[in-house]
Amino acid sequence: MTSPDITLYSAGTQNGVKVSIVLEELGIPYKVKQIALHNGEHKEPWFLKINPCGKIPAISDGDFHVFESVAISIYLCENYDPEEKLLPKEPKLKSQVIQWVIFEASDLGPTQGQANWFVRYIPDKIQPAIDRFTGLTKGYYSVLNNALEGKEYLVGDKFTLADAVIYPWVRSHFFSGVENIDEFTNLTAWVARIDARPATQKGLNIPIPDRMKEYRENPEKLKEFEKEIQSILAKRHA
Repeated sequence: MTSPDITLYSAGTQNGVKVSIVLEELGIPYKVKQIALHNGEHKEPWFLKINPCGKIPAISDGDFHVFESVAISIYLCENYDPEEKLLPKEPKLKSQVIQWVIFEASDLGPTQGQANWFVRYIPDKIQPAIDRFTGLTKGYYSVLNNALEGKEYLVGDKFTLADAVIYPWVRSHFFSGVENIDEFTNLTAWVARIDARPATQKGLNIPIPDRMKEYRENPEKLKEFEKEIQSILAKRHA
């Protein structure tokens, strides 16, 4: 196994912290470059050479670049997880983990991201869109809740990459317009279980202190964020 030479380019978003959680859980040394999304740094020529889509997160491993949070997470596990901390090598277990990872990438993440947009990022509240995306998000929470019946984690009997990439979305349900998830008892117990993992908590605070925790504990801060992001987007599209 080669030695990692990783730089993480990220911001404190639900997608961004997925990768810092994986890095921390694997115990991989890395450097961090915070990307100033509000200033459009992710669209600057130097960053587009790393990720041509102009989005965070991305990593450089030496002179090799990887973008898309799920692709990054799988790359890190395949190259720097010899102890199978997050990604088992047994084919069927590995397949189960990858299935849930793709569920996050194709179903939960994009849907909850749209909920974020309509609930927080635009001043005009388009209720049919809010209802659609928050409803779909809750539907995916129900899927997860059912999958966790009688289990502590999604695959096998241990925390895996599946849990690592889904957790940042579920814990921030309130940000996406799903005020509480008390009805999903298996899911709430799963969130609490992962809340207690020191490496995951460290990952949530990279590259900046955990904003979701701040917003959950101080709703006024969330309102301030809404006004700020709406103002930035209005200027960008003026």
